[in-house]
Amino acid sequence: MEGILIFGLLVGLIIGGMWVQFAVASAGLAYLYSMGGLSSWKALGIVSWGSANSFTLAAIPLFILMAEILLGSGLSGRLYNGVSPFVRKLPGGLLHTNIAGSGIFAAISGGSAPTAAAMSTVALPELSSRGYNTRLVSGSLAAGGTLGILIPPSITMIIYSTFTETSIAQLFSAGMLPGILLALFYMGLIMLRCTLNPSLAPRDHSKLTLAELAKAGLDILPFLMLIFIVLGSIYGGIATPTEAGAVGVIGAMIVAAIYRRLNWALLAQALQRTIRMSGNILFIVFTSMIFAYATALSGAGEELVEYLQDADVSRLAFLLIVMVIFAILGCFMEGLGMIAIIVPVLFPALMALDINLIWFGVFVVILVELGQLTPPLGVILFVVASSSDKVKVEDVVLGTLPFFIVIVAFLLLLIAVPDIALFLPSLTSG
Repeated sequence: MEGILIFGLLVGLIIGGMWVQFAVASAGLAYLYSMGGLSSWKALGIVSWGSANSFTLAAIPLFILMAEILLGSGLSGRLYNGVSPFVRKLPGGLLHTNIAGSGIFAAISGGSAPTAAAMSTVALPELSSRGYNTRLVSGSLAAGGTLGILIPPSITMIIYSTFTETSIAQLFSAGMLPGILLALFYMGLIMLRCTLNPSLAPRDHSKLTLAELAKAGLDILPFLMLIFIVLGSIYGGIATPTEAGAVGVIGAMIVAAIYRRLNWALLAQALQRTIRMSGNILFIVFTSMIFAYATALSGAGEELVEYLQDADVSRLAFLLIVMVIFAILGCFMEGLGMIAIIVPVLFPALMALDINLIWFGVFVVILVELGQLTPPLGVILFVVASSSDKVKVEDVVLGTLPFFIVIVAFLLLLIAVPDIALFLPSLTSG
């Protein structure tokens, strides 16, 4: 009963318009107060120290700063131009650049919003002028943007790791193959739609020259090298994710300097944006630790396990219920908030049902992707729409719907074939 009351209060505050961070903190503090008055808040010092004293969380500002340096220097346009020649002959043409470019930038940014913003500012004006269907363009950009939290490094996975005490390196490797496959599924959908309806995207009949391909390869090469250095140092056991993030920041500065985009103004703006974003994320973690402490005392997790055992709920049924819960929460809550609230409560049930925490991390991240595409609060929808005056949020929503269905189908495939996420971690752990 206590668990139901605390969640009821939380949902009520959020629906009432309170920011998620303050709603989470208010619900947690209110429940603790109901248990023992102000004396029950004495443990908050330990809770706050536990949330702040985390070497894992130190990686978040570094990955954000790396992405902000590249985004602020305008190098996303060079990346977009580098990918275009390799995919423009496919049915759908430059629409595939939206997906492939997002996948590459995702391996640098660690977040969906920077990925969607980087690609949208370049692609929307370019593809609109070439006569591409606006809804399909905006939908592909929104879908591609979600890859930012699945393809490592991923800030969302770092948050999940904090609450489940799982290996970040294992989570990163688990997200690699699903991220690539999901990007290929997106591209398959684009090819299918443009084959059935060629008017959605004009075909490019120009011939590619070796000089053009070589120039495109040089535009992509610095990004691939940066990805190799950051992720290779983690998987090779040379650096922790936090140390790899620091190396990534230096690498981003070098790339920006090579293209003569590095200056003090760029660094100052990147640092300002990093501080704001990091502060927001870490504040969510802090308030969520309070809420997690309150729910642990309430016994909500244990009550959930007892209910699942009494109702004889199967693993498949449980995962389908989790999908529905995240789909509902995605309508009015951002992704980090969902993970911070739901995962601590589900943790005992995951143990009882013997669900692999690394696999579940990938599963949850993809569910968060769904939330980012779900109106009315889907963050990526507004990021794409705000990148051009000619695109409305309604166009982005309708354009995203087919990709939304692809994500749901991919989730079901992930449940049926868990090795999609667990194959690479099994290699690194062996």
